[in-house]
Amino acid sequence: MSAPQKALRKYFGHDSFRDGQEEVIASILSDRSALAVFPTGGGKSLCYQLPALLFNELTLVVSPLIALMKDQVDSLVTKGIPAARLDSTLSADETSKLYRRLEKNKIRLLYVAPERLANENFRKRLAKTPLALLAIDEAHCISEWGHNFRPDYLKLTRFADELKIPRVLCLTATATPQVANDICKHFQIQPQDHHQLTFYRANLDLVITPIATHDRPEYILKQIQKSPIQPTIIYTTLQHGAESLASFLKSKGLSVRPYHAGLRSEARSEIQDAFMSGEVPIICATIAFGMGIDKSDIRAIYHYNLPKSLENYTQEIGRAGRDGKQAHCELLACEDDLRTLANFTYGDTPQPDALRAILRILLDQPGEFDISTYELSRSHDIRPLVINTLLTYLELEGFLRATSPFYSTYKISLTRDLEHLLNGFDSNRQSFLRKLFETAKPGYKWLELNPEDAAGEIGESKEKIIKAIGYLEDLEDIIVKPSGVRQGYRLLKKPDDLLALTQRVIDLFQRREKSDIERLQAVVAHSLNPSCLYASLLDHFGEKMGSCGHCSHCHGHAPPLTLPSSDPPEITDEDLSLIQNLINLKQPGLRTPRALARFLCGMTSPATTYSWYLPNGASRKQRLISHDAYSLLELHPFESILEICEAQIIH
Repeated sequence: MSAPQKALRKYFGHDSFRDGQEEVIASILSDRSALAVFPTGGGKSLCYQLPALLFNELTLVVSPLIALMKDQVDSLVTKGIPAARLDSTLSADETSKLYRRLEKNKIRLLYVAPERLANENFRKRLAKTPLALLAIDEAHCISEWGHNFRPDYLKLTRFADELKIPRVLCLTATATPQVANDICKHFQIQPQDHHQLTFYRANLDLVITPIATHDRPEYILKQIQKSPIQPTIIYTTLQHGAESLASFLKSKGLSVRPYHAGLRSEARSEIQDAFMSGEVPIICATIAFGMGIDKSDIRAIYHYNLPKSLENYTQEIGRAGRDGKQAHCELLACEDDLRTLANFTYGDTPQPDALRAILRILLDQPGEFDISTYELSRSHDIRPLVINTLLTYLELEGFLRATSPFYSTYKISLTRDLEHLLNGFDSNRQSFLRKLFETAKPGYKWLELNPEDAAGEIGESKEKIIKAIGYLEDLEDIIVKPSGVRQGYRLLKKPDDLLALTQRVIDLFQRREKSDIERLQAVVAHSLNPSCLYASLLDHFGEKMGSCGHCSHCHGHAPPLTLPSSDPPEITDEDLSLIQNLINLKQPGLRTPRALARFLCGMTSPATTYSWYLPNGASRKQRLISHDAYSLLELHPFESILEICEAQIIH
């Protein structure tokens, strides 16, 4: 019996590998990097967990999902495998203990989020740690052409090179040929080490039902009531869509809960646990639900709205029928959804003027500087993801280098009186700590300390002050509540031609917008395709097959030539008057036609989310998003609303 087979039986309790796993592991154990494109639930994690047990050095796993990291680490630890995770939920003391274990080579698998690699201190620690393998989950995030691009993933290639990691394993459940080629190019993965399983699942019955918006609630109700209630997920585009549909189904006597990112984390955990246990069989959810969920008996997945890409759709239906039994996957196709999804795409694209302003700020800094993504986001009305993409681009172009993040403010509570605390230190440290605490603002229970202000007042470095706070916390002399994350950067060079650089950045985001719209159009094309649904879907991923024989199209339910749609309501004089009233407020966050159009289409932005206004005749200010004009024209195409806003503002 081979070493991998022995490890499979000893640690994971299996006698044989699933399709594709053994081939991926063979690539890694032959000292070659590899790409594994396995469908959702295809057993990707074993492809790095098992080799990690056969190496003496550390395997580093990069994953964007904290909940998934926690579940995997807990599962590995119960199997006797020394695994750990380093994420934002750990306290300073827990982090220190983890680093000590790492130094003693007591960890075989370490899970981190991609953002952790921006931390210079973490990179320095890893540079002292022998590494056998870098495993990258959700690897499609590295590709500009991927459906879920994440800027921090772009740095992984450089990270692997700098630390001389001998092998890289990229894993994803959804990669088109273009995305797969992009991943292989980044990590120099050879064709024989690109392992891909079919996306075809014989036990999933795919159905597309063209339907008008107003008919969907009753249709979903009838579909669910046709058979005994079974574990079901209904995906919606919008949070209020999940809430309203769940409320409607609940009013009809069904046990159902909504789930979306707008709920508090405690509520989301409670709802997920209720679904996993079977207490609540039906979930109405946005795409925030399902990542990393390992429930084998989901019998139905409904897409109440069009998904934003075929990649998302494939990943979401892949959560059904993991036990191998038949499952129903139905997409309710209505062209009205296309407007909503396209509006979000157009609304996310940053304005060129804002990009120019941020570039000037970033590239006019001294050698060492720090920023708050949150503050830049609000002051320039650009989403944090866009700012992070811009910063990553500047890093990869050689203009900036991330150092270490730090907190701008610490709330501190002493666990004993100050004099008693100071007695444990020599006179020099006593003097330093006394001066440090004198800079803090006293409160009822907490002292508030700003390391940067304190450094200026007492003539010490900010780094020394932050280290001292951490040291006192480790000794349990103080309790700390940090806040206000700031990311440090080092300016490496200035651009020779700032205008040309700015145009390249603008082109980057416009290219992204174009590819997002093309993904939406691919969903519509798939919905209207008269041939086999599986053949159409697999073709998108570069896979060819004949008719499946069990999808709705193979059963003779051909789609219409166009999807059902409704005309948006007419824009009235009252609407235009309300828009003019909004313009007259002269809100900084609504000063451009594009910003105004986003607001009217129901899209919040950093500038409008936290803005307030004083209504006529009122004595108290109200949130700007409570204005009657917010989402007033959400049923209209963004581009037509933009034209109206340009005319109104010019007028």
